[in-house]
Amino acid sequence: MDVLTGHIEHVDPGHSSFFLAYRDKWLDDHFLKFHAHQGLELLFIHEGDGLVEVEGASYELEGGSLFCFQPYQLHKVEVPGRRDTRYVRTNLTFDPRYLEPFLEPYPKLQAFLRFLSKGALTSPKFTFTESQLTGVMESHVQAVTEAGEDQEEARILFLISLLRHLQLAVITYEELSPEGWSVKKTAHIESIMDWIESHFRQPFSLELLAGELHLSSYYVSHLFKQYTGVTLTDYVTARRIREACVLLANSGKPVQRIAHEIGRLSPPYFCKLFKKHKGMTPLDYRSALHHTAK
Repeated sequence: MDVLTGHIEHVDPGHSSFFLAYRDKWLDDHFLKFHAHQGLELLFIHEGDGLVEVEGASYELEGGSLFCFQPYQLHKVEVPGRRDTRYVRTNLTFDPRYLEPFLEPYPKLQAFLRFLSKGALTSPKFTFTESQLTGVMESHVQAVTEAGEDQEEARILFLISLLRHLQLAVITYEELSPEGWSVKKTAHIESIMDWIESHFRQPFSLELLAGELHLSSYYVSHLFKQYTGVTLTDYVTARRIREACVLLANSGKPVQRIAHEIGRLSPPYFCKLFKKHKGMTPLDYRSALHHTAK
């Protein structure tokens, strides 16, 4: 991962699952990044104006905006270069799988992380309050940079604290609030997501899913849509597309084989589905991803 000079930055070269550049400054020059990560990227914009493009949609880059880029989601960030331009950002990228085991005691927070990294977000852009974010981050960022042998513990505490803040004050979906969901309902959602994670490579069956969880098909479908805002079919499709992105990025497997591996799809249907979700064909995605890595 690239590291730019900033106020406080931290990256562990031997720990590719965690990257942090805190209040990183880019002055005067044109800033342009077109890339994707294998981890979840949270981009906080403190100052600046420009444009962010994600899978064919454009969003205004402005102070107080947070962008959430899911694993292997191609995105472009551009800040035009001109005199007195100030682009100040905090970039945090981490592998959700690295954090998930530490969230076992906190099922709602674990479900929130899964939603951010795997769910069908209505928009990748949110807004945050600068003073609140600074209060949450300052001491933790300093602890991460000075932790020495305890860096992993400092990283985990930092991520948990930040996610909790995002859950309560930034990405305020009513369905994800502690008041809105019982532990039982949250457990059902986690079970559904776990089941999909184990079975998305097979043809999807709502009846099989509901039967294995000992719930009714209607309840499973209704609960999932209410919680995530998307249907089970859309969620499974998004999960398959994400897996296709991983395979396109990290293997030389042909499109036909990838289509079969992610759900036994026909190549034409897979290509149509992929283009609908990513705005480009699978081969164009592979080419673009490899080009940005050079």
